[in-house]
Amino acid sequence: MSRSGRLGRAGAEIYYEVTGRGPAVVFAHGLGGNHLSWWQQVAHFAPRHTCVVFAHRGFAPSSAFPGKTAPDAYADDLVALIDELKLEKVALVAQSMGGWTCLECALHRPEKVRALVMASTSGAIDFNQLQSKEIEAWSRQAPDALADLQARGIHPAGGERMSREQPALAHLYGQISELSGAAFREEVRARIREMRDKPPALLAGLPMPVLFVTGDEDWVFPSAAGPALAALAPKGRAVRVAAAGHSVYFERAAQFNDIIGGIL
Repeated sequence: MSRSGRLGRAGAEIYYEVTGRGPAVVFAHGLGGNHLSWWQQVAHFAPRHTCVVFAHRGFAPSSAFPGKTAPDAYADDLVALIDELKLEKVALVAQSMGGWTCLECALHRPEKVRALVMASTSGAIDFNQLQSKEIEAWSRQAPDALADLQARGIHPAGGERMSREQPALAHLYGQISELSGAAFREEVRARIREMRDKPPALLAGLPMPVLFVTGDEDWVFPSAAGPALAALAPKGRAVRVAAAGHSVYFERAAQFNDIIGGIL
C-alpha cells in the first residue's frame, strides 16, 4: 500500500511518499538524491514498517527553491511532515546531507524520534574538531582523491568500486542525481558546509539510540568519524563497512539494511 502527497510549506511544496504499515521510518536523502534514492530500503522494510520518503525542498519533484537558503528550512520541513502524517515516534535514517535535517530534528524535537541512523554524515557537527590522526590523514588525502574521481567521470558519492563492480547501479545513481540541477546542488553544498560548525559534544544530549554507518572507501566523509562520534552519544554505536564508498545504502543495500534493521 503506497500513497503520495505534497506538503505545503512557506514558499515551497515538499513531495513525499508513504509505503507499508508498522512503526514509522523516515528516510532523508543526500545531495545526490531525492525520494527515489531509497528504493532498496523501501522494498525491504515496507512489509514491517511505514516507510516515508520525501524530496528536500528544492529537489525534484518538490518545488524549486533557492539552494542558498533551502537547507535552513530542512529540519522544520521534516518536523512538519511528521506532524502532517500524524506519526508517532519515528526512526530517522539520514544519508549525507540528510544528516543536517535529521540531527537537528533529533536535537530540538527528541520527543518525536525513537532512533537515529546517521549514514556517512555528521550533519552540522564539525568532524574536524575530533582528535583523530586517521581523520587528519583522510582530510589531507581527500581533495586529491575527489579530484581524481571527477577527472575520470566517476560520481564521488558513488565511488570507484561501485562504478567498476556495479556499473548499472552507478549509472542509476547518476541519473537520480541529475534530476535536480547542478547549480542548485552546488548552492546547497556550499550552505551546508557553512552550517557544519557545531561541536561534537552536542551528541551527549541525544537520548535515543544513534547508529553511525560509514564506508571505508568514502572520500566525501571520513569513515573513522563514525566510531568517534558514536562514542559521544549515550546510546551511540558505529559500523564501518568494508568495500563501500559514500553511499553504503545504495552500493551495499542488503548489508546496510541488515545493519540498520535492529535499530528501527
